[in-house]
Amino acid sequence: MKNYKKLKKIFCILIGLCICLGCQDSKEYPTKCKESPSQTEEQVLWPKQEQSDVLSDGSLALVDLSQKNDGYLCARLLQETEGIKIQIAKNDKKYNYDLKTTDFKTFPINMGNGSYTIKILQQIEGTRYAICASCTVDVQLTNDLAPYLYPNQIVDYTADSYVYKKSFELVKEDKDDLTRIAHLFKYVVDTLNYDDQKAKDVSETFVLPDIDGSLKSHKGICFDYAASLAALCRIQGIPAKVIVGWTDIEYHAWVEIYLKDKGWINPKIYFKKEKWNLVDPTFADSKNSDYEGKYDEVYHY
Repeated sequence: MKNYKKLKKIFCILIGLCICLGCQDSKEYPTKCKESPSQTEEQVLWPKQEQSDVLSDGSLALVDLSQKNDGYLCARLLQETEGIKIQIAKNDKKYNYDLKTTDFKTFPINMGNGSYTIKILQQIEGTRYAICASCTVDVQLTNDLAPYLYPNQIVDYTADSYVYKKSFELVKEDKDDLTRIAHLFKYVVDTLNYDDQKAKDVSETFVLPDIDGSLKSHKGICFDYAASLAALCRIQGIPAKVIVGWTDIEYHAWVEIYLKDKGWINPKIYFKKEKWNLVDPTFADSKNSDYEGKYDEVYHY
């Protein structure tokens, strides 16, 4: 998935057409765009750690469940140690996250309303883990979109992050969310080049996205592309999911973005023109820009 100048030129033309035509009634662009005020810095959502409802084993880790109905929990190590995971499960679906720091990190509660089981796990050997603490909590989300409006361990940023400042800079003249999305998407595609060496290095291990590092170095893999676009959107109050799963080509990461009154923009709906029809910043920036195959979700963050 290398970067090709010709594809970038084609992409820029298509984005221009999208911006010009996106608010008109047509078969290619069915969206009617309504003007909406831009996000202010005071409106950006940040995780809280109230610690009024916690799970802890007393020595290894602490999980703050206080904001579970806002679509996230926060967790931290109680001492520097390795091999600790947080597990968030609902029915048969499980998300396992490595816990690596004594600073609070945020993790999404993203499987809808209902009963969740939260566990603190400690590695025994290899893939064997012991349960150090566990609890069941009832989640009733105040907003179904809430898990996709906050930073978390995958889509990680702060008010001091490069991506935070860049997000406001890129959309300062825009009047509607579809135009904002188009400009944020274009920035990721124009800025990042696919890092083949990193892809090889992490082929058999899980590595968290490095949003600021990727945008500054102009290099990244699909996880970096997707997390960068999701961060840019969330900072603007636009819900965005990082999706990890399978395409016909490979295990991959892409993005779904929520547009008010239209729902989730998935890889088959918006910005469709001729052969290019993906809200997938990695494939849009590669030889796979005309990909029209399947997208099978495994996880979303």
